[in-house]
Amino acid sequence: MSVFASGADSGLAWEELKKRVENCSSCGLCSTRKKTVFGQGSATSPIVFVGEGPGADEDEQGIPFVGRAGKLLTRILQSVGIERENVFITNVVKCRPPQNRTPMADEMMACTPFLEAQLALLRPKIVVCLGNTPAKWLLKSSEGISALRGRWFSWRGIDLFPMFHPSYLLRNESKKKGSPKDLTWQDINALRSKLDDLTKGGPSA
Repeated sequence: MSVFASGADSGLAWEELKKRVENCSSCGLCSTRKKTVFGQGSATSPIVFVGEGPGADEDEQGIPFVGRAGKLLTRILQSVGIERENVFITNVVKCRPPQNRTPMADEMMACTPFLEAQLALLRPKIVVCLGNTPAKWLLKSSEGISALRGRWFSWRGIDLFPMFHPSYLLRNESKKKGSPKDLTWQDINALRSKLDDLTKGGPSA
């Protein structure tokens, strides 16, 4: 399914895409949402972060990653000198699943054309999958996030990098060597290094 006219001006296509997300009724999530959550950030960023789906705070505000997990993501980015407003953040599904459950396959299939259109228009150099759901969905992998995180994959010519979801880190407070927080510190530094290589035209790690 094409979600924007071929050859359309990218700015107009982006606005059209937003409208289609706002008015979407392709799956049952439309009946329980308060607001759709299209995404937020820089349309010229070399990095796009993809989470699972909106939570309660995001459903209220229509903005991704604004709850506790979102605040932690902001701090993780800032730890390596990346400002949140300089990246683009979105989710696999644009409406909140009830009780924050994992999106079902048919819901993700209904939303995938929107995500793919976003990535086609944004043309990032790096896609970071936050958590199990986006990593397994985009990579079509049966491996979980513990096996996928910290590894670089090629996805349609884009460098794809899975990391733990910030909400997982909130449930795992330990900072010991090998803990999720320690591994995330390693991953965010690897991401920073890759970004520097790509934006400076240096060798790819």
